[in-house]
Amino acid sequence: MNKFMEEAVKEAYKAIREGEGGPFGAVIVKDGEIIARAHNEVIKTNDPTMHAEVNAIRKATKKLVRFDLSDCEIYSTCEPCPMCFAAIHWAKMKSLYFGASRFDAAAIDFDDQYIYDVINKTATVEQVAIKVVDAKECLEPFKEWQKKQDKVQY
Repeated sequence: MNKFMEEAVKEAYKAIREGEGGPFGAVIVKDGEIIARAHNEVIKTNDPTMHAEVNAIRKATKKLVRFDLSDCEIYSTCEPCPMCFAAIHWAKMKSLYFGASRFDAAAIDFDDQYIYDVINKTATVEQVAIKVVDAKECLEPFKEWQKKQDKVQY
């Protein structure tokens, strides 16, 4: 077994055995060394964003004191959900390795298909009503950000 995935699996067991969350674990590796490890903590925290991958990213960015993890790779016991998949991309990680598939997760009631359907605009039920409000006013901070960036010398 891959030594990094083995550590991710240990994290998944920790989530289950400590009653902290679902059976998911992740580790982040930089230069062949684990710099962050985490598991699902949704039950422990009542926070739906406390997935293993997001928790590991939070730990890695804190340790490295930067949000760019492009020199890192992540090992996850399961194919990341859409939120975690996006976080991995936002962190610019160079590689993602996973074991179980999203279909394996769905088989034990961790089913993200509805979210994929919403993203693909094929959902037949609207769980969250989405409305655009005050777009003009909300663009003002964007303009200020852009002005600030135009002044920054790189």
